[in-house]
Amino acid sequence: FNANERVWSSPAIANGSLYIGSDDRNLYSIDLATGEERWRFKTGDWVSFTPAVSDGGIFFGSFDRNIYAVDAVTGQERWRFSTGAPVYSSPAIANGVLYSGSHDGNLYALDIATGEEKWRFTTDDKVKSSPVVASGVVYIGSYDKHLYAVDAESGEEIWRYETEDRVFSSPAVHENVVYVGSDDGHLYAIE
Repeated sequence: FNANERVWSSPAIANGSLYIGSDDRNLYSIDLATGEERWRFKTGDWVSFTPAVSDGGIFFGSFDRNIYAVDAVTGQERWRFSTGAPVYSSPAIANGVLYSGSHDGNLYALDIATGEEKWRFTTDDKVKSSPVVASGVVYIGSYDKHLYAVDAESGEEIWRYETEDRVFSSPAVHENVVYVGSDDGHLYAIE
């Protein structure tokens, strides 16, 4: 399948379709069996990170400063939410809420049905890390050198852990330990 430009996005797969973004400014729906394009959704800039699939929708960010929700079958826009800067972060979805970082330094919590902002959590620098949600906590890194634990319901900070350089890595959680890499050359395991 020719996506016309660079493909940095990892694919998401659901219901016989593969969804992937391209630097040609499109999100594509591709038939898994045939590799044929089902539809494409045009944004204003690169779609470089992994989309999320939930409740019949595809959710993703673009360098055009928006987070989008499109219908998984038709490719029609459901809603869009404007952030203050490009969206590098791949979204995470839990309990009907989408969580995504933005280069404007914020972690956003949006209702997946409406795109309405529930809360935002502000860091001191760009957020390129993709969030992970576990046991009611959102974990995300920031260029301000911190890994943050944020309450998924309220958006209140629970704790932060400082590394020696930017945290672009996306965290993983296993058995009450958060694992994350830092540009300081270390992988951290944090209780």
